[in-house]
Amino acid sequence: MELDWLLAPPLPDAVPRQRLLYHRLREAILAGRLAPGTRLPASRQLAQSLAIARNTVLFAYEQLLSEGCLLADRQGTRVAPLALGAMTQRAETTPAAPLQLSTRAAAALQPGPVRETAALPFAPGTPDYGAFPFRAWRACLERAWREAGWRQLGYAAHGGDPDLRQALASHLTTVRGLAVSPEQVVITSGTQAALDLCARLLADNGDTVWVENPGYFAARVAYGLAGLAIHDVAVDGEGLAPTKADWRDQPPRLVMITPSHQYPTGRVMSLARRLTLIERARRCGAWIIEDDYDSEFRRAGPAPPALFGLQPDAPVVYVGTFSKTLYPGLRLGYLVLPKAIAADFTLAAAQATRAGQGIEQRALADFMARGSYTAHLRKMRSRYAARQAALRAALRQTLGAEIEISGGEAGLHLVLWLPPEVKDTEVAARAAKLGLAPRPLSAYARPPVACNGLVLGYGNLEEARAMEAVRRLALAIHGDGAV
Repeated sequence: MELDWLLAPPLPDAVPRQRLLYHRLREAILAGRLAPGTRLPASRQLAQSLAIARNTVLFAYEQLLSEGCLLADRQGTRVAPLALGAMTQRAETTPAAPLQLSTRAAAALQPGPVRETAALPFAPGTPDYGAFPFRAWRACLERAWREAGWRQLGYAAHGGDPDLRQALASHLTTVRGLAVSPEQVVITSGTQAALDLCARLLADNGDTVWVENPGYFAARVAYGLAGLAIHDVAVDGEGLAPTKADWRDQPPRLVMITPSHQYPTGRVMSLARRLTLIERARRCGAWIIEDDYDSEFRRAGPAPPALFGLQPDAPVVYVGTFSKTLYPGLRLGYLVLPKAIAADFTLAAAQATRAGQGIEQRALADFMARGSYTAHLRKMRSRYAARQAALRAALRQTLGAEIEISGGEAGLHLVLWLPPEVKDTEVAARAAKLGLAPRPLSAYARPPVACNGLVLGYGNLEEARAMEAVRRLALAIHGDGAV
């Protein structure tokens, strides 16, 4: 049998001959070029024919024998009967179905931001990485590694590291007035993981979830992949604004809101509307998922009271993250649960997922206990306030005092509203060519809601660079050419 083609050029670089021989024999068998029952040359004969070492052939044969591609007996080595001929015949007469995601996944996926734009001016949701307290954080990590035991190297404890849960409970009690115990806190791998747990543990397949429109599209993905029916509810100047028809025709099981700084418009939900939402949710057996993603960076006075804790045993789950306050790559967030479900939810979450990051959790607990987290927040709150002020001044000086800006009460972004004749998607495309990364507001909305504006992140925009960045943005808005 002529098998010279097994090692014929082209030969890939850095691939051992024994691996190459194995792969080419395997491909020939699975493709049917070596038919079932075909006898292969003895190892000595094939090695001599290909001018290679016999051990190279033995390796390939032994690997294929272990996989069931070859059979060996006293008569020699032959190709195993894998019924490939029947498979090939069916493939010729019946085209294979295309490889694709599930219908649920395809429907849930939304166009996402290009992550590489995070370092560009106006990229939303990007903190100031240069101001991160590397030395203090590194010291906490080193202590965590020195003191690490089997617990930190295995899966995380149910609910998360006990010290971190205690530190978070104390922080939320002091800063947000939530008065929670460590047992009510569950550490998650970021906000997305927290939303996924809520979707799977608080709702059943096919249940309805209300989301803000415009709103946080990553939440839509989490809920869609969990098999929930997504219902868009419009947002007005006070946040989520459900109508009587929404309550009557689309009663929710989950209501997802960002009340302290609506994402992305920045609207703040009034106290009256918060209380009304809690009452209506009680009546229809719904859970409110309160995403308090950036209230740590409040500008004017204390943050408005969270829905969680406004009323005893309110059906509210509070979601928080360290992505904005520290850095996104940390991938740590948390849930705060009502006492009535805390124990069962924590147990179910531990059974549904296998949390890790034990070292990082221990380091973060140490970071908070030493006061480094509070000091960092205080520093960044002042820095971001100055950057927002510089951006506002540059926008009004360059584009005119009559422009409409919203979203300045908290967080790391502003919304610049555009006139109808200036399409935000076109402006964003022109801005990208000028080295900017604003996001079109319309990308967050679903019909029939129409939004036209730009989401301008300022977390990574130094005050000294604000005017120059806004001048380039003005060129993109007016449709001018390159700078």
